[in-house]
Amino acid sequence: MRRSFKFVLRPTVKQAVMLTMMVEDHRQLYNAALEERRTAYTKRGVSIRYGEQSAQLKEIRADDVDGQGRWSFTSQQQTLRRLEKSFAAFFRRVRSGQKPGYPRFKGKGWFDTVTFVEGDGARWDSQPCHPSATFVRLHGIGHLRVHQHRPVTGRVKRIEVKREGSRWYVIVSCDDVPAAHLPVTGREVGLDVGVAHFATLSQPINGVTDACGHIANPRHRKAAREQLAAAQQAYARTRRGSKRRRKTAQKIGRLHRKVARQRTDHAHKAALALVRTCDVIVVEDLKIVNMVRRAAPRPNGDGTFAPNGGSAKTGLNDSITDAGWGVFLTILAYKAESAGRDVILVNPANTSRTCPKCGYVARENRKTQAEFVCVRCRYSANADVVGASNIKRAGLVLRDARAA
Repeated sequence: MRRSFKFVLRPTVKQAVMLTMMVEDHRQLYNAALEERRTAYTKRGVSIRYGEQSAQLKEIRADDVDGQGRWSFTSQQQTLRRLEKSFAAFFRRVRSGQKPGYPRFKGKGWFDTVTFVEGDGARWDSQPCHPSATFVRLHGIGHLRVHQHRPVTGRVKRIEVKREGSRWYVIVSCDDVPAAHLPVTGREVGLDVGVAHFATLSQPINGVTDACGHIANPRHRKAAREQLAAAQQAYARTRRGSKRRRKTAQKIGRLHRKVARQRTDHAHKAALALVRTCDVIVVEDLKIVNMVRRAAPRPNGDGTFAPNGGSAKTGLNDSITDAGWGVFLTILAYKAESAGRDVILVNPANTSRTCPKCGYVARENRKTQAEFVCVRCRYSANADVVGASNIKRAGLVLRDARAA
């Protein structure tokens, strides 16, 4: 399998300055390549591709020895490939009728990653300077200490250096990572994500859920709301371009990054607990991007607009993004693959409106957010548990149909 390992970098003050300069030079290279493409097409109708721009690197490096010439040739090629991928995605969206989103110039603070190829511009722990430490060697900077909290398995193929606020990280991408299959448990569950509860299982699991099968929703952003509000109010009172404004903006960024780390940590722990205790996990194939769109306006025809529930929809969207369903489902998928578990995606339509006893489907079955009462057979249960049970049944039917 292919896996990535993310570690904190511990650069010295001088190395941190060099890392900042490296990222800035790669940002300028990206913007210059984008400008060349735009100008060539606007003025002459000519499309420039990666191969032509990569061939210019030799001259660029020779003319700017103390700038672009300081860094790895291969890392600069990867930056140009990044631009090439942006244009490929742009043309793909144009062909499919989606909103195109033409590639943009990267301002300061919007370009934070430089990619290296292992063995060509970067080496992972190639010449450890201390037997108890791990180092990564980067062309133009030297050996940087890495806080390696877990072993790296497989064959290192790519190394990325990433800046997040004032912190630096190294991401090591590896091929041929061996799978670590877990013993069979015989348990098959359906999983229904939500906002009142982070997730609900079709059956409770000791040590994973409560007695009703719920996994609690930590609501990390809601917990940090007061701190964020105070920091944003302080930011609004600062003068544009002032030192205090910059420091306040950095504080807001730190709070948001802390919430993101907490959310990812919870997703890892919840996914790992499920993978360890279940052989088959059935989840809904959710289109989360569509679920968090703003409420559509409802014009009256006379220049005014009717109420559209926009405030309630905004609150729901905030709860969905705070729960981090997409992060959790992505982590669950790759952990299950590594452990030899099956994750089955099913159509989410009517999973919370179908009676698991008689099979009757009706919107009226869902009385409230937490209450399910079938209008035909009067079967009643927790609505989230009913949804998880229907998800499990649909997933097992789909699995059997594929096997047949």
